[in-house]
Amino acid sequence: MSGALLVIGDVVTDVVARHRGPLAAGTDTAAVIRTLPGGAGANVSCWAAHWGCPDVRLLGRVGADTAAWHERELTGSGVRPHLVVDAEAATGTVICLVDRSASAERTFLTDSGACLRLDPGDWSDALLDGVARLHLSGYLLFSEPSRALVGVALGAARARGVPVSLDPASAGFLTELGVGRFLTLTEGVDVLLPSRDEACLLTGLPDPADAAAKLSRHLPLVIVKQGAEGALVAVSGTVRARIPAVPATPRDTTGAGDAFTGAFLAALLSGAEPAEATAQGCRAGAVAVERVGGRPPAAVR
Repeated sequence: MSGALLVIGDVVTDVVARHRGPLAAGTDTAAVIRTLPGGAGANVSCWAAHWGCPDVRLLGRVGADTAAWHERELTGSGVRPHLVVDAEAATGTVICLVDRSASAERTFLTDSGACLRLDPGDWSDALLDGVARLHLSGYLLFSEPSRALVGVALGAARARGVPVSLDPASAGFLTELGVGRFLTLTEGVDVLLPSRDEACLLTGLPDPADAAAKLSRHLPLVIVKQGAEGALVAVSGTVRARIPAVPATPRDTTGAGDAFTGAFLAALLSGAEPAEATAQGCRAGAVAVERVGGRPPAAVR
């Protein structure tokens, strides 16, 4: 399939604090702290470009405080940014607390800022010119303005026959939104890429394979990301493939799911079947967890 990948999603500033062991309440905890570009939508875009997609575009909303920096970072990663500069809100910021133990698990403190202020006025049907696939960050569903944008973008994509994928993005925010409402809002999506926790939350089933199978009765293709346990490919109520993870030594799991999604979409657009695209996603996830931050290595120019 030839054509561009258009991503609509969040662009945020990540403050990554890597500490070892429990946080010490009421006093200092030693940490290694870095400020990095992030955001699920932006990360997916950068990983798709890094994984070989030649034309990746991103629609997002940022504050004037960091707009130029984010644009430079995205362009430098091979992404064509379409950033709306918000006159009132600052760029979203996420504090990523990463335990430097063996799992490198992370906890997020999120100030969404400008990114959830995307609205239908930021959309133009011309954004779909030359686009072969539209990808939506699930964070868009967690505010009224960006939910309205999702509806407009989905309608425009359907009118042009452009397939649409979506990553639910956050089990915590998903709980607040409600499962029924989420499933209604995602009508018309052809690929859903939930994490294991998100898939189980959306179905009420404890087993991720059962959850993947159930979700695939409602959406054409479901890819459940399971971290160190690989990924599941489900179609028409059946798990069709179980893809193993690629061994890695984790330093920071921030953005690993975004890396998976970006590589998966790049492979899908290059003509790969879902199982092979999923294997590419697992490879990218392994690369991501061995790096600090949510973006791929800098391109060699």
